[in-house]
Amino acid sequence: MRSHLLNDTTADRYRRSVTEGIERVAAKLATTERPFTGVTVDALAPRVDRIDLDKPLHDTTAVLDELEDVYLRDAIYFHHPRYLAHLNCPVVIPAVVGEAVLSAVNSSLDTWDQSAGGTLIERRLIDWTNERIGFGRSADGVFTSGGSQSNLQALLLAREEAKSDSYAKLRIFASEASHFSVKKSAKLLGLSQDAVVTVPTGNDKRMQTVALAHELERCRRDGLIPMAVVATAGTTDFGSIDPLPEIAELCEQFGAWLHVDAAYGCGLLASLKNRHRIDGIERADSVTVDYHKSFFQPVSSSAVLVRDAATLRHATYHAEYLNPRRMVQERIPNQVDKSLQTTRRFDALKLWMTLRTMGADGIGRLFDEVCDLAEQGWKLLAADPRYDVVVAPSLSTLVFRYIPAAVTDPAEIDRANLYARKALFASGDAVVAGTKVGGRHFLKFTLLNPETTTDDISAVLDLIAGHAEQYLGESLDRAS
Repeated sequence: MRSHLLNDTTADRYRRSVTEGIERVAAKLATTERPFTGVTVDALAPRVDRIDLDKPLHDTTAVLDELEDVYLRDAIYFHHPRYLAHLNCPVVIPAVVGEAVLSAVNSSLDTWDQSAGGTLIERRLIDWTNERIGFGRSADGVFTSGGSQSNLQALLLAREEAKSDSYAKLRIFASEASHFSVKKSAKLLGLSQDAVVTVPTGNDKRMQTVALAHELERCRRDGLIPMAVVATAGTTDFGSIDPLPEIAELCEQFGAWLHVDAAYGCGLLASLKNRHRIDGIERADSVTVDYHKSFFQPVSSSAVLVRDAATLRHATYHAEYLNPRRMVQERIPNQVDKSLQTTRRFDALKLWMTLRTMGADGIGRLFDEVCDLAEQGWKLLAADPRYDVVVAPSLSTLVFRYIPAAVTDPAEIDRANLYARKALFASGDAVVAGTKVGGRHFLKFTLLNPETTTDDISAVLDLIAGHAEQYLGESLDRAS
């Protein structure tokens, strides 16, 4: 069994095995004609369940053959131009090379004596991101597992900075379009059930600052503490960007921590022409970025950034076996001092490889392309009488609804849209997402693939309409 350990004696086996795996994936990428095969749970689950994990195959080729049957054949491929559903991006090759390197070396980014250069690379990328945000020299941050963890850590820091002896008095303000992790974080942080105050959005799906000011005034009047305001730079459903400068003004006025959730919109930090859309982000106390959304990085690659490095002390704990206090005086850089995680992958290497190969402008051009595509998609939808589109895109998301000419019952229209989405997924021809707007069912394109074209968008709209019309026709037949 030692022959399977990666070391100096097995380097050739490692090379052959990894190459064979890469060849399999490359072959799938080259021949995949649809984003999904349409396989059902009932069809796939028995194939997985019948595998006896206590009887290994002892051969990489045989294992890859089996993997083809239970995973590769039916995986959902985000690189396909008609995958238009969630915030999943196709990945750039330099990042995938970085993934292979970091997995093999297997550094753990918690302490210097487990990572050395990896620690310095992560720190340099944090500094680079802070420079892009507009933070000063006192800024810092750390890589995380994703936006939810970044938001949790930011709100933990905000809770501690509020310096309240009663968590029951603390309030967080977030728009009705904010990410669910805000409410989840409040619960995990031990805050009261009504700790998160929902602020309405306007027709543009951006937080209404007049309403925010009203809620902050009421909070102060009721003797409560405005712990934090969460402004979103790229909401999950609409890609909308809250008015950051105005929100920053209110946070300063009421003494609230400003957290900007830019998990989606962080791609604008590298944009060549749209950076102005997140002006005001430099006034935040903390920022969430997800490189694995709009920097075209493999999952996971995220970070939480803070304007004042001193606030990260609220996540610091010392263990004698790991990061004793004396290491601080010895100026030994241990990333665990600022992270909620202990053992942590060297995910920063993927972004490092990307920047050193493509440059920030290369990433920015790709993100600008998908934002431009969304503008074109918006025009297509606005001109198409079959569809009602909710709001012009701020980033690369379009939310719309099929509206049949001969049906006026909103519930029946809901069912037609739901059916169309499910039927499209089952066909494997395209994958789109869904959401609710005003209690009604809508469909959603999240455009993160620069290879997607307006022809793809038009084709998928035709497919959706076809499925919806089929459902309505069958529904009329049933009714008669």
